[in-house]
Amino acid sequence: MENEEIKIELYTKEKIPDVVAFEKQLREEEDVWGWEIDDAYIKSVTDSFKDPRFKNALSLLAYLGEQVVGRIDVVRIPSYFDGTVKAYLDWICVLKSARHKGVAQALMKEMRSRLKAEGIDTLIALTASNDEAQRFYKSVPDSSMHDIGIWIDIK
Repeated sequence: MENEEIKIELYTKEKIPDVVAFEKQLREEEDVWGWEIDDAYIKSVTDSFKDPRFKNALSLLAYLGEQVVGRIDVVRIPSYFDGTVKAYLDWICVLKSARHKGVAQALMKEMRSRLKAEGIDTLIALTASNDEAQRFYKSVPDSSMHDIGIWIDIK
C-alpha cells in the first residue's frame, strides 16, 4: 500500500463485495465493531440499494490499488425548520493499517466537494470519543465543535 495513489469512488451496489472485504479486514485489524459481516448483513446492504428510503444516502470508498481501505457515509437532511439541506456524517472509517496516509482526509475532501456541488453547506457529525478520532476531527479544515450529541432509541 505504500506510495499508492488514493482513489475515491462512489459506493454502488456493484462494489458490495469490495466493501464486505473491507468490513472483514476492519474486524481482523481491530476487534471493536459491534455487528457481524454475515449473510443477513450482506442482504440488508444489497436491499438498501433498491429501497427508496436510501435516496438521501451518499457513500464513498477509498481505494489503494484494488482494495477498499476507507469509507465515508453521509445522509442529506432536508428540513422545513429553515428550508435548507444539511448533511449528517454517519460514518468515516479507515483500516488501521492504512491510517495516517491521508485516506480519511481524501474521503472528507471529496465528500465536501460533492456536497458543495449540491448546494449543501453544512456537514454535521457525532464524533467518536477516542483520541485518534478526536485528532482527526480537529484537523478537518473549517470545522468547529458544537453542542452535545445524543442517541435516542426508538422503541
